[in-house]
Amino acid sequence: MNTILLLEDEATLRRSIQFKLEKEGYHVISCDTIQNARMQFKSAAIGLILCDIMLSDGSGLDFCAYIREELQNDVQFIFLTAMDTELDIVMGYETGADDYITKPFSLAILMSKINNIFKRIEKNSRSEAAEQKKAVKSGSLIYFPNEMQLFIGNQPVELTRNEYRLLQLFLNHPKQVLSKTQILEQMFDADGNFIDDNTVAVNILRLREKINDSEEKRIIKNIRGMGYVWDLEVE
Repeated sequence: MNTILLLEDEATLRRSIQFKLEKEGYHVISCDTIQNARMQFKSAAIGLILCDIMLSDGSGLDFCAYIREELQNDVQFIFLTAMDTELDIVMGYETGADDYITKPFSLAILMSKINNIFKRIEKNSRSEAAEQKKAVKSGSLIYFPNEMQLFIGNQPVELTRNEYRLLQLFLNHPKQVLSKTQILEQMFDADGNFIDDNTVAVNILRLREKINDSEEKRIIKNIRGMGYVWDLEVE
């Protein structure tokens, strides 16, 4: 369920907004002080904050700054406030607000904005999940670049960091001859130390062994005097 933190110290308005949000299917955590809002934010998975600026125990601008700067959290943040000068609005956005709505406002328009925000969040989450699961396929090899996982058929294959770098380089440039210099440029160890030609050859040999690169039908071919080529299509 999508959770909204509502920080508003005017009781009647707070109840009206909460009632409307819950009717739309949202879970609402209702607060009338910044102190309470801070505690609630730390203990719950909040998708959106609706916040007044003039509050009984401080400024909503300070609460927004606390979320953005101290917690470094990018939760969606909307100010709902009677402070409607150009300077007020600019300060709200500069503090880190995603939207700034001045009172009095239409509940219908507020709901429309909130619905669009959560639709966008859901869409982005689906896109990120799909990207994380996106596989690169080449022959019987299935490689998940974001997770650095390699499978041959259904069997996982363990590679070293440099072997993963080699594999990624070849899969990014299938059917293309890569010189030793090009490979060397991609292969630095964790301390930034350059790896020599012999180490490249050793890593290619080990990668060949792990991906069942047989003599009969080479996947990684050695082009004499030029370099190496990944001789399979990649999809």
